[in-house]
Amino acid sequence: MYHSIIKPILFFFDPEKIHHFSFAMIRWSSKIPGISFLIRKLYNVEHPKLERTVFGLTFKNPVGLAAGFDKDAKLYKELSNFGFGFIEIGTLTPKGQPGNPKKRLFRLIPDEAIINRMGFNNEGVDAAVERLKKNSNILIGGNIGKNKVTPNENAVDDYIYCFEALFEHVDYFVVNVSSPNTPNLRALQEKEPLTKLLSILKKRNDLKDQPKPILLKIAPDLTEDQLLDIISIIDEVKIDGVIASNTTLSRANLKSKESLTKEAGGLSGKPVKNRSTEVIRFLNKKSNNSFPIIGVGGIHTPEDAIEKLEAGASLVQLYTGFIYEGPAAVRNINRAILKKSL
Repeated sequence: MYHSIIKPILFFFDPEKIHHFSFAMIRWSSKIPGISFLIRKLYNVEHPKLERTVFGLTFKNPVGLAAGFDKDAKLYKELSNFGFGFIEIGTLTPKGQPGNPKKRLFRLIPDEAIINRMGFNNEGVDAAVERLKKNSNILIGGNIGKNKVTPNENAVDDYIYCFEALFEHVDYFVVNVSSPNTPNLRALQEKEPLTKLLSILKKRNDLKDQPKPILLKIAPDLTEDQLLDIISIIDEVKIDGVIASNTTLSRANLKSKESLTKEAGGLSGKPVKNRSTEVIRFLNKKSNNSFPIIGVGGIHTPEDAIEKLEAGASLVQLYTGFIYEGPAAVRNINRAILKKSL
């Protein structure tokens, strides 16, 4: 039904407008008595063999929703009904910001991909915190970044602000220095500034009574030398893991029309699948499996997810695959993982 009726209708309209429309419909329908129960019945797969304990947290299943879908923590409860084992919110910044000018979100349908240049549009971390206070049992990751107007030399202050604001309300943190849509942000992936940023956050975290896992989200466009630097930094700073990977700037081998492929922004979906898996495999091998990896990038099918897990990922996340395949993608992936483990 999703592929034959719902998706063709949704894909007829502007992607950003339909995203907000879909949010409104999910929120509205979830208020109807029995609908949330029905959605959980349709899409949740529960079994002890799906549970994963990673960086000290227990996940009911290894399939999560990647950051960017529910930036402002407005729909995490309703989205969890579709069978996700965890929800990552953000990227959040200290102050709310509108992001880049519209139009900034593009579907590349022949490639089953999306280009976005959203630019960390969000209402600010404090607004998200108020919504997260209502959470009871959903495992939440907090993806944090810097405001566009904050120069890189002051970026650490923005990350500290978000870290402190979210600390009591999320289960793990993700330091996002890999979005291509905030000017100069990716420069923070270089060894010296990244080591400084992560060291400061780690020291603050260690002062807490119950420290939270800190992960680093990296770009798929890093060279092997840069990936080796990432391994070295993690070994030195002792953060808890990596999310591989964010969107790519590459436009290699796309089938969509040139006017779309030339749009600025990060590319997600099937075209990034192989590179994301390569990065996971490289990090896992070169680090001797010394830290957990969350695999994200081009996961549309159960086979895609299992490929990431076999490459060395402990958990996986969906974003573009959830849009193209619909909510059944989560259920189907969990069923395939369970079947493989039985």
